[in-house]
Amino acid sequence: MNETQNAIEITGLRKTYAASGKAPPKEALKGIDLTIPAGSIYGLLGPNGAGKSTTINIMAGLVNKTAGNVVIWGFDQDVNPRNSRAAIGVMPQELNIDPFLSPRASLEVQAGLYGVPRSERWTDELLALVGLSDQAESYSRNLSGGMKRRLLLAKALVHRPQVLVLDEPTAGVDIGLREMLWQNVRRLNELGMTVILTTHYLEEAEQMCDRIAIIDRGEVLVENSTEALLAGADGKTLVIATDDTPLPALPDGVTAERRDAGRVAFSYAPSQMQPDAIIDALRGGGLPIRDIAIEQPRLEDVFVELTRH
Repeated sequence: MNETQNAIEITGLRKTYAASGKAPPKEALKGIDLTIPAGSIYGLLGPNGAGKSTTINIMAGLVNKTAGNVVIWGFDQDVNPRNSRAAIGVMPQELNIDPFLSPRASLEVQAGLYGVPRSERWTDELLALVGLSDQAESYSRNLSGGMKRRLLLAKALVHRPQVLVLDEPTAGVDIGLREMLWQNVRRLNELGMTVILTTHYLEEAEQMCDRIAIIDRGEVLVENSTEALLAGADGKTLVIATDDTPLPALPDGVTAERRDAGRVAFSYAPSQMQPDAIIDALRGGGLPIRDIAIEQPRLEDVFVELTRH
């Protein structure tokens, strides 16, 4: 049982891949620290090559770390690798499914690999959970891409892990499957499962995650609650409904972008000015104002600002 109230504790995690051919050694992780609370939905975000997959593969026991410490559900990976590995389930980005097995057979094989006794398997419930009951006996090769992703989720859950990792789970899937997946994730989280999510769809992370870590080039750039990350972003947008009248001179630090339907978006930093200063400049320049709205910062804005090189 996890007595620390943290699902995962990572300290000083480093990974250096050895030189290959003419390519020099690559330092993929540079001593990252992460604490993931039990019962949370946690976003692990970053651009391609940031180190997300390396971190996940180390947690799953698929890649050996160079240095550092990883504790999963209270089990130190170096001291008790079997229990730490059993505490985590990973839904990978790649469709690694045996095409000649049915979904039911795939889940039974996966359960056997984890040493789950037949009396404790929940294959039928899993198939129902991911909406594959009707395809339970079909060849996996005949499943659609979306159904294969559902099967990947079920395979990650066969051993009832306390921690579920979703690596780009909605990449290339339709809206219906995406909604079904998030309903299942919320249900599992409500039952106490900790969920770790990597995604390039930042709107999903903003809506789903309690906490978020953004990593880049093997280092953690920021880690905080989603609410605090958005509140700390020094950028808002004032949207004015107007006409084609030329824009007057704007205060320093304000940028303007014309949108459709006669709207103009003015971006500014709340730490440097209030929207009143922009409105006064517009009125002073004779720009007609029909409507006003304030757009709060988005996770995408925070992400872009932090990872801009």
